[in-house]
Amino acid sequence: MNEPLLKVKPATISSTEFFARARTRLNFEVPPGLVDPHIIPRTGDSGNDRMLEIVAQEQPVRPAAVLIPVVDHPEPTVLLTQRSPNLSSHAGQISFPGGKIDATDASPLDAALREACEEVGLRREFIDPVGYLDLYGTAFGFRILPTVAKVKPGFALEINEAEVVDAFEVPLAFLMNPENHQIHTKEFRGMDRSYYAMPFAERYIWGATAGILRVLYERIYLS
Repeated sequence: MNEPLLKVKPATISSTEFFARARTRLNFEVPPGLVDPHIIPRTGDSGNDRMLEIVAQEQPVRPAAVLIPVVDHPEPTVLLTQRSPNLSSHAGQISFPGGKIDATDASPLDAALREACEEVGLRREFIDPVGYLDLYGTAFGFRILPTVAKVKPGFALEINEAEVVDAFEVPLAFLMNPENHQIHTKEFRGMDRSYYAMPFAERYIWGATAGILRVLYERIYLS
């Protein structure tokens, strides 16, 4: 299956309106489900929800934070990375800058900013955090709290090749167009669960990254 979930026209809002809506609808309250295994992040997909319930019973919760860097060009873009093929998890996949939350991180926001600097050299003076998006759970036990941020153009990246092999920008308008939101299914212990994919040129954006982008679309564009 590779059809958009909702048959709606592509949303057309300006960069100014996007950030205005984000600041109104998002905040920096940390959801308790980030660390509490008894609180299951709901996805609206029965197969995914059941999978997350099973994972929470079998694996420890792994709190993580990512940055959704929306670069404030006249036509905004989202900065994404391609993970190293040598990593132990999600090797070679398209991702946001981010990773697990360390004990020394003051907050999930601090973890996301630290990881963005470590992975691609995106310095904090270019980043204007807007707020947390919804908590996102994965089949590997990660509870990911994304931070949406407005990024000032003009930064120079320094790729940490031990973690990331490339960084690139994708137009926000492409990622927020539901016509580009493919839905696929895969089996998890006899159950069908769905996942999103948003292929862009030679880049295959899927899994948690595409799922989080879909949540961003639903929170900012659908209302």
